[in-house]
Amino acid sequence: MNKIFTVLTAVLISATLWAQAPQSFSYQAVVRGTDNALVSNKKVGMKISLLQGSEKGKAVYVETHKPTSNENGLVSIAIGGGTKDPSSIAFTSIDWANGPYFVQTETDLTGGTSYSLSSVSQLLSVPYALYAGNSKDEQKLTVSATGDTLYLKNGGFVIIPGLSNANPITKPTNGYGPNITDVEGNSYKTVYIGTQQWMAENLKVTKYNDGTALNIIGTTLLQDNTTGAWSYCNNDVANNAKYGKLYNWYAVSPTTNGNKNVCPTGWHVPTNAEWTVLTEYLGGESVAGGKMKEVGTTNWNSPNVDATNTSLFTGLPGGNRESGDYYGIGSGGCWWSSTEISTTRRFCVKFQINYKYLSLRY
Repeated sequence: MNKIFTVLTAVLISATLWAQAPQSFSYQAVVRGTDNALVSNKKVGMKISLLQGSEKGKAVYVETHKPTSNENGLVSIAIGGGTKDPSSIAFTSIDWANGPYFVQTETDLTGGTSYSLSSVSQLLSVPYALYAGNSKDEQKLTVSATGDTLYLKNGGFVIIPGLSNANPITKPTNGYGPNITDVEGNSYKTVYIGTQQWMAENLKVTKYNDGTALNIIGTTLLQDNTTGAWSYCNNDVANNAKYGKLYNWYAVSPTTNGNKNVCPTGWHVPTNAEWTVLTEYLGGESVAGGKMKEVGTTNWNSPNVDATNTSLFTGLPGGNRESGDYYGIGSGGCWWSSTEISTTRRFCVKFQINYKYLSLRY
């Protein structure tokens, strides 16, 4: 039976902070050929460009490298430590406060300079030491309540995931976090719940975060589809703005879709263990559902029992789709877990109109 559910994602972030202002930062990438096969133990040519403002922004800094991949296809370089393009500004002249910045990677699998493979990803955090080492103006710094954002007097900000020993500020356990954006530009609220950070809106994207399109599951697509695909709730585009989209297992499982990720960069579909952490923080499965459901009957059918949304998760009843049929819109919602029990059994999370409990089921 093919099942299609809603996707929300949890984020786990780690980073290293430098005490001194380095003139480079580490960058790793997995090299694959056009056939998606790993390029292992091979010298490759790489051209790195730091783009300012957007994925198609001006290249303010360009350098080249010739690293050798390991057995897993992984290459490690230091951006700022390569061979600088003669027309590029100096790495030390980059104005990190005037972002955002994107890393464009171009690769020649033969080790030369005929670059044929290209990818772009946003540099989501700039090491503060790099910014401080290039600060032209005296700045008044204000640390956010989460301890991971420095707000500057000029209106800019620098995000530093994680906490340093010198700044032991406790991350929030509740309240909204910064919005995030997917590959198509859709923006989503986020919320802190306990030790985790979650999206507070359902996913709407039609592509993996590398730009590869998912299939559309309409009335003509067979239910035994085995590629990543999505559908509108009740096959009605009008439901997209409110409920987001429904996704099949192959859209959310990296083990079945070539290690692709449908979530915004830096985010992932939560595992069963991560859902369990969430429900236990909210008091257990017997009461967590009520704390995660949107209040009222604007979107939920009556009676929407014990809905308080104290977590701000704001779960909506987008229903689900099984064997080609749609169920439960207005009365229940199902969210994917990336945990697979077997090739035919996978975890999801469900809560409904008549109950305050949340169930982890498959």
